[in-house]
Amino acid sequence: MSLRGRVLGITLLLLVAALLSSNGLVIGQLRHDLVGQVDERIRGLATVAARLPSLPEVAVEDVPQVRATVEQQLIRDVHLAYLGPDGGVDRVVRAAAGRPPELPRLDAAAVAGRGGRPFRVPATGGGDGWRVVAVPRAGGDGSLVVAGSLGVVNRTVRQLTGRVLLIDSAVLALLGIAGWFAVRGGLRPLRRIEATAAAIAAGELSSRVPELAAPRTELGRLSAALNGMLDRIEAGDAARAASEERMRRFIADASHELRTPLFGIKGFTELYRMGGMPERADVDASMSRIEREAARLVELVEELLLLARLDEEGTAVPLHLTPMDLRTLAADALHDLRALDPQRPVTLTGPGGGPPGGAPVLGDEARLRQVTSNLVGNTVAHTPPGTRVRIGVGTEDGVAVLEVHDEGPGMT
Repeated sequence: MSLRGRVLGITLLLLVAALLSSNGLVIGQLRHDLVGQVDERIRGLATVAARLPSLPEVAVEDVPQVRATVEQQLIRDVHLAYLGPDGGVDRVVRAAAGRPPELPRLDAAAVAGRGGRPFRVPATGGGDGWRVVAVPRAGGDGSLVVAGSLGVVNRTVRQLTGRVLLIDSAVLALLGIAGWFAVRGGLRPLRRIEATAAAIAAGELSSRVPELAAPRTELGRLSAALNGMLDRIEAGDAARAASEERMRRFIADASHELRTPLFGIKGFTELYRMGGMPERADVDASMSRIEREAARLVELVEELLLLARLDEEGTAVPLHLTPMDLRTLAADALHDLRALDPQRPVTLTGPGGGPPGGAPVLGDEARLRQVTSNLVGNTVAHTPPGTRVRIGVGTEDGVAVLEVHDEGPGMT
């Protein structure tokens, strides 16, 4: 069963219980009051009849005093009889219209013990009961019994019970219909939350639960909690995407940085294998160069690890500035190009041509060497074999310049 059905069902059950309880109490109280009215009337009738002289054994209509009292008391069905001292019926002054009451033994002691209080007896052969009052006669000879039928009371209670049940049924039906729409409207915010959750499950992490109610209500607190959870989920997803992007960038940087030294070492070894180093001095120079490239590889690996940590922490790479000359980097770049592509013509000139010159700077040699290695690697990778390359170094307008110029098609 849906939540709406459960809420409506529980509400209707509580209403049914409340209506039955309240109506039961009202009907019970009404019955008690009606029986009390019957008791008052038969008690008054008994008081008047007990003070009258002995009535002849005729119908009550022939006795004006009793008739007037009965009509005044508005008791439609009355049973009135004289009893002897032993409790036997001497004569019946007014007989019951229907089934008479089934009286217990009412001798003088029993009548005195009842003290004039009304009590209930069944009807002879079943049916509506009777309320009875037994009082001593004025002359002290026997007693008088007056019984009032509860038929009117029972019919009134039955009619009222039927009408109340009909009214309650109509009220419950109307309340059920109104409650259905009310619960449906009250649960509309939950359906909006459900729609938002479905959108998030489909991948729309930017969706948020609207403010459905005041922050201090249950729905308001639920919306705030869900939106907070969604913010953390979206932030975590963004952090994961950023971490993956940093990892891809780190791999690309590592591949780019390590390629040039590795190609340099590979070029020197191939040059040695092909017999391009006939002299011992050439071998020693190449081995020295290979050693420096290997040291650069180790340094690059350490720097890449440092770069990854700094990128994760969001801080900049520290620079170690020292006086240096860019001609050292230019000469190393020349050796790298010749080792990577021995057939490629490479010249060392000044900026824009002419003789090379000094280029003193205050810089981080490791970072500058890293930039130069990237330029050399890009030249070898992105220009056709045999393309002329010029490395220029010197000063221009008081500024130290190091350039790597090729005659390739360029990048688009």
